[in-house]
Amino acid sequence: MKKKVVVGMSGGVDSSVAAFLLKEQGYDVIGVTMQIWQEEDAQAVEREGGCCGLRAVDDARRVAEQLEIPYYVMNFRKEFKEHVIDYFVREYRQGRTPNPCIACNRYVKWESLLCRSLAIGADYIATGHYAQIAQLENGRYAVRKSEAAKKDQTYALYNLTQEQLVRTLFPVGAYEKAKVREIARQAGLNVAAKPDSQEICFVPDNDYAAFIRRETGAQEPEGDFVTADGRVLGRHKGISHYTVGQRKGLQLALGRPVFVTEIRPAANEVVIGDNEDLMQTELVAEHMNYMAVDRLCAGERMQAKIRYSHAGAPCEILDVSENGDCVRIRFAEPVRAITPGQAVVFYDGDYVLGGGTIAGRTG
Repeated sequence: MKKKVVVGMSGGVDSSVAAFLLKEQGYDVIGVTMQIWQEEDAQAVEREGGCCGLRAVDDARRVAEQLEIPYYVMNFRKEFKEHVIDYFVREYRQGRTPNPCIACNRYVKWESLLCRSLAIGADYIATGHYAQIAQLENGRYAVRKSEAAKKDQTYALYNLTQEQLVRTLFPVGAYEKAKVREIARQAGLNVAAKPDSQEICFVPDNDYAAFIRRETGAQEPEGDFVTADGRVLGRHKGISHYTVGQRKGLQLALGRPVFVTEIRPAANEVVIGDNEDLMQTELVAEHMNYMAVDRLCAGERMQAKIRYSHAGAPCEILDVSENGDCVRIRFAEPVRAITPGQAVVFYDGDYVLGGGTIAGRTG
């Protein structure tokens, strides 16, 4: 009997090729696009584009027709609003920089989609993520880096659980991006040349502060730009306009390049400093999720990434809380712009050990 797999189809080339490959491998494939947009107005939804817009549904439906597989649109508005949009707004208002893709992966693309897929008799879910999954000698499942190093998405997948991994397939993880497009062309898929989406899907204009203002219905208060010791340098537009490491858009004429080094939500202050002030060696992470191991231990050494674009750097685990939920680490060399709210993800070679949310810097 064929194994049944639900493929999350965003209308892009990666998820389309994932569906194609799985059908070629003999799976009983069902295509699903997750309806996550919040607007009722069709024209507003159309403008969203990316994986949130009606164009994505049209592209995914056409691919499903080409592949001759069943296709459905499932409503995940409630889950997306609660776990992604509300989280995104809350974090920025608290002076942190969230990663909505990580939240969406864990709580919408997996937790919610997987639950519904299992309910209709599916054995697996699959996506077009550039990653691989392996069961290790210790019995645990872990995400492994994809063959496409420049497209690798393991950083954004660190929060998946063991139960989710055992039911997940990543068909394109073994290919370079150029090969994926070639497969799409050879299969005659009309999305073969479709460009990748770059922005956060629900903020296509990248104006996070305006989005937060629309969501909350409130104008964020202005406050002070200050030095680390409290000297006032000017006025800022509201803390959700800024993130640690930011240089552009500060509108401060200080005669030299300056950067956001810290955000103090309680005082409504944005701290300004020099590039060297962004170089730190220690951080604390909370809400840990373990993958290749069941916990980390003090004294262990590994690689860690502090943002999606970070190449990774050697670090040592200094402390681990009794329940394993919090860790404190030290990098071998200073790293730039450790940002509260972003994820730190730990690697042993190509495998994800686990990760957590950066709570703050400690040195």
